[in-house]
Amino acid sequence: MSTTICQVMGFLVSLLGVGGSIMATTMDTWSTQDLYDNPVTAVFQYQGLWRSCVRQSSGFTECRPYFTILGLPAMFQAVRALMIVGIVLGILGLLVCIFALKCIRIGSMEDTAKANMTLTSGIMFIIAGLCAITGVSVFANMLVTNFWMSTTNMYQGMQNVQNRYTFGSALFVGWVAGGLALVGGIMMCLACKGLIPEESRYKAVSYNASGRNISYRTGPYKVGSGYEADPKARKGGGYEEAPRSEDGRRSYPSKYDYV
Repeated sequence: MSTTICQVMGFLVSLLGVGGSIMATTMDTWSTQDLYDNPVTAVFQYQGLWRSCVRQSSGFTECRPYFTILGLPAMFQAVRALMIVGIVLGILGLLVCIFALKCIRIGSMEDTAKANMTLTSGIMFIIAGLCAITGVSVFANMLVTNFWMSTTNMYQGMQNVQNRYTFGSALFVGWVAGGLALVGGIMMCLACKGLIPEESRYKAVSYNASGRNISYRTGPYKVGSGYEADPKARKGGGYEEAPRSEDGRRSYPSKYDYV
């Protein structure tokens, strides 16, 4: 029962992690404009992995996708690749995990096959979680580097200083989603151990007697009085019953008869 609960919980947690990774990848708030020095502004900018958006004070929002691929930084493209790989592995892991659930019977599938499928899906979830965490962390590192470079240029009085960007909500969603996928994968790997059928460590060994087989029977023990004659002993060799006389008495030979 505990194995089934661990497997189902791992599936649900991994499902939340994969769903969160998809949500974080499609969100446009990976980086948002820092309003620390200028809290009141008519234009607010934020960027995602696929497009950049501008929101005006009137409520009008305009988003423009990135029309180029080669013009983007290499780290930015690496983040895209990591998130896509994590999502693909997570979806494949979910498909494998559905067929590996112990509460679902498909034909005559053995527990050993379910255990292997559970382990495979757990490894996929772990890799998917690591990809999501790594991609979000790389993007966060890029933001931190650009933020401090913009701050240094600002304090040095350099002109044409670009806007500073800080962490967006998509980064936190991606971190949480990667952590959930990682935890779900670990739970699936732990559930795999309980699905493996336990083989008998001790084999039954039959011992036969070297001689002829002797059977012993148990039964009630009858205590004799000690004065009863053994019926088998009467039929033994060398014993003859004494003849009876006409009056019914037994006649025993005397010592003179043997002379």
